[in-house]
This record gives sequence, C-alpha cells and structure tokens, in this order.
Amino acid sequence: MTGSREAVHPPTALASTDAGLQDELHTLYRERQGEIETRLREFRAIWEEGSDEDLFAEMTFCLCAVQTAARVSDRTTHTLRERGLLLGGSRRRVRDVLRGGYVRFHENKSRWIVEARRRFMEPSPTLRQDLERRAHSPPALRNWLEDEVLGLGPKEASHFLRNIGLGEDLAILDRHILTNLKDLGVLDALPPSLTRTRYLEIEGRLQAFCERTGIPVGHMDLLLWAKATGFVFK
Repeated sequence: MTGSREAVHPPTALASTDAGLQDELHTLYRERQGEIETRLREFRAIWEEGSDEDLFAEMTFCLCAVQTAARVSDRTTHTLRERGLLLGGSRRRVRDVLRGGYVRFHENKSRWIVEARRRFMEPSPTLRQDLERRAHSPPALRNWLEDEVLGLGPKEASHFLRNIGLGEDLAILDRHILTNLKDLGVLDALPPSLTRTRYLEIEGRLQAFCERTGIPVGHMDLLLWAKATGFVFK
C-alpha cells in the first residue's frame, strides 16, 4: 500500500480485536485523513526538493527524539540549525543546546549527531547520494542506516525514512503505537524489548492490520499519534 489517498473501508475485525475501537479509529480517520495526507506530502517534498542539510536535520530530529518528546526534539533541531551547529561547531556546543532544550541523554546524543555529521556531511555532503543508492528497497535502506548511524535502531531509522518520504510502509513502533496495537488486539501484550527480529514480526502484524482496516501504514502512525495527542505532527 502507498501513502496516496485511500478510501476508508468498513472495519474488518481481527480475532481478538475490539470492534468498537476499530469503529472509533475509522471515525477519527475520516476526520483526519486530509490533514494526514497533507503532512505526508510535506515529508515527500523534503526528499524531492530538500537539500542534504534538510535531510540531515531530519536525521538529527530522529536522533534527538529517542525517549524525548517530538516537539522538544523538533525545537532543539531548529535551534541547532539557527545557530550554525547542525553542520558545524563542537560536540560540546551541540551538547549544550541539547541540554538547554531538555533533550534526554544529551551526552550520548551530541556524540551521535557529531558522528553522523562526520559520516554524511563532511568534508562535503553525501547523505542524499548514499540514500538514493539504496532507496529502491526501504527495508534494506533501514537495515543499512541501523548499521551506519550510531543511535538509529529500527524505530528511529523507520521514523527518519518516513519523515523524508522514503518509508511510508515502514512501521514506527514507539510506545504509543505499541500500546494502541495492544488495545486493538493486534498484540496480546507489550513486548519487554524489541530486537530486530521482534520488530519485524510486529511490523508484519501492523501491516496486516492496516490491510484489513484499509488505513495505510504511513497514515496509521500519524492517526494514532493524533488519537493520543489531539494533533498531527511527525
């Protein structure tokens, strides 16, 4: 399934899924579908029209967002960019911005950002070229990012690819998604941890659920985010 406009189909119940929650989900989707599609177009535009710096800013956001609120991470990424620290500046200065922005684990994350900058942006940008070479297979590209970028696990790599328009069919299995999948009966229980194998297993369940409900995977994440927070973000 793609991120293009899809008709909303009547919910099809899974064996252990609460049909009432599915009805609620479809009602919310009808209300939010246009807003979600607009957001996904904005993500695709970053890949189609954005610079290497734009792409790296999204990677930085996803590195900051590990166990930190998305709005805090977004604001902090903007601050780094405005101060010229996204593509330059010492790790100490990056760390101080993260700490001042209340980004958790600022010591580790400042190191992740500076090391990713060295890998993809110095001495000249190669990020777009590196991604483009592997963009034909988003799952393989995700695996490559996990191996190449310290701090990017399957969730963060999926988030980054979705945010630059290259991974709408990849699942972003953060806490709010997993909790909703449990409530919807897709999962029997919340996993205590997510190995790569377990991640792929749950991703398959989410993809099957999206097929059954007629809500694309890329839409589902933003829909469940809106359900939890009241707004569509990233």
